[in-house]
Amino acid sequence: MQVAPSGTLVDRVLHRLEDGAADSITLVREVLGLGKATKAVAERVAVALIGADPRVRRQQNGHWTLVRGSAESTRIADCTFAVIDVETTGGRSGKGDRITEIAIYTLAGGDVTPAYESLVNPERPIPRFVSSLTQITDAMVRNAPTFDEIADEVTDQLAGRVFVAHNARFDWAFLARELKRSRDVALSGPRLCTVQLTRRLVPGLRSRGLDSVAAYFGIDITGRHRASGDAHATAQILARLLDLAAERGVETVEGLQNLGRRPRGRRTALPEPMGEA
Repeated sequence: MQVAPSGTLVDRVLHRLEDGAADSITLVREVLGLGKATKAVAERVAVALIGADPRVRRQQNGHWTLVRGSAESTRIADCTFAVIDVETTGGRSGKGDRITEIAIYTLAGGDVTPAYESLVNPERPIPRFVSSLTQITDAMVRNAPTFDEIADEVTDQLAGRVFVAHNARFDWAFLARELKRSRDVALSGPRLCTVQLTRRLVPGLRSRGLDSVAAYFGIDITGRHRASGDAHATAQILARLLDLAAERGVETVEGLQNLGRRPRGRRTALPEPMGEA
C-alpha cells in the first residue's frame, strides 16, 4: 500500500523498530502517544503510516520489523506472501466490472494459511454467464458487504506483504481500482505472477492456466472459479515454484521478479511431476 505518511512520525516509528519488532498497538500507544487507542484503531493507524514503507515489513504474527535493503531485495525466507484471488462481474476493471468475491492466503516459511475471505456486493447485476462459471449469484451477494465495508480488512492483509496471484495483472487491477475508489489509497509494492514464474521455471509446460499448473504439481483445486479454492491452489503452486527457484540459487524477491524479465529460451524437457495429476 502507498499512503501519504507524516515523515516525523514515520521516523519515530523506524527509530523504535531499530530496537526490535513491535506490534501495532505498541507502536501507536508508546511511540505515537495514543495511549487509549484500541487494537482496531492501532492496526489502521500503523498500516496507514508504515504499511507501504519499503523499509518495513510485517511478520506472520502481525509484528512490524525493519527490512535491511529495499523491499524487492528482501530475502525470500524473510517474506510473507499474500496470495490473492478475486471473482468479478467481468474482465474489465476500468469499464464498470466489480469484485464479487475475494480470498487471501499467506505463504511464509513454507506454510500456507487462510487469511481472509468474503463475498462482496458488487452493487451491480452479475451477468448470467459469469454466474454459471463462478456459481455466485445476485441472491448470494445481495446481503454481502460492499468493498467499501471490507476495504480496511483487505488493506491490513496486504500491508507489508508481497502481492501474488495467478495472472496477477487481473487481480491487481481490480483491487487497485477498488482501493483507490473506496480509500483513495494506491496499491503499490512488489508483485509476483505465478503464470510468469511458471513460464520461466517450468518452460516445457504448454498451458499455464491454473488447472494445468495445479495438475502438473499434483495439487487438487477444491472450489474451482471460487476465490478461496483458486487462491489456495495458487498459494500451493507458489510454494512449489519457490522450491524450483531456490534450486536455481534465487534468494530474493528481486531475483524472482528478474526471472520474468529474462528472454525466453528454447523449450526443455519437463522435470518429473510433483505428484499425480
